Amino acid sequence: MKQEFCAAVGLAVLAMSPVPAHAEDASWGCQVLLCAASQSPSWHGVPYCVPPMKKLIAAIAKPGFSWPVCHEAKAGEPGFEPYEECPAGMTAVSSRTDSDRPGFGSENLDQCTKTENQCSNRAAFRTQFGDARENKQRGVTITPLNQNNDNQWNPDNGCMVQITQPRPRRSEPYFFDIPNEQGVSQRAWFNLDY
Repeated sequence: MKQEFCAAVGLAVLAMSPVPAHAEDASWGCQVLLCAASQSPSWHGVPYCVPPMKKLIAAIAKPGFSWPVCHEAKAGEPGFEPYEECPAGMTAVSSRTDSDRPGFGSENLDQCTKTENQCSNRAAFRTQFGDARENKQRGVTITPLNQNNDNQWNPDNGCMVQITQPRPRRSEPYFFDIPNEQGVSQRAWFNLDY
């Protein structure tokens, strides 16, 4: 499926060219798009793709960088999402406390959290979170909630905890949303590690 998607992107870009063309003749933006969309292998394993992608990586580091766009494919600039979804039942939150900082946005939702009753299934909770050293290595924090000593008979007193852990990072944080022939966008994830 991914190979068919990459082939469709390549054919669409080349077909929109007014004269017969080869991939080497594509604009830099279209070369980047074609290479970023390559999945099996990724652009790292496609000899044609290494030079335009290395050029892109070098250009990003320079002041005034402007992303090369492939206008023929109508894909625009790529998106960036550094984190995977949180595990089931957890919500993405930020470890920052000042929401007025510049750059505060979805890319700063770097933690996953949930509230859980550790008493409802103590064995399962201990299996998952009982090793303090392992929790520390994984960055997991467990914060007791409802520690209300005024009501020691409250059945939830000491049972409710908030579990927070680092949000998993994507190995391929950049993406292009590339419209197919029907105008439906398909997402192609890629990285710029070389």
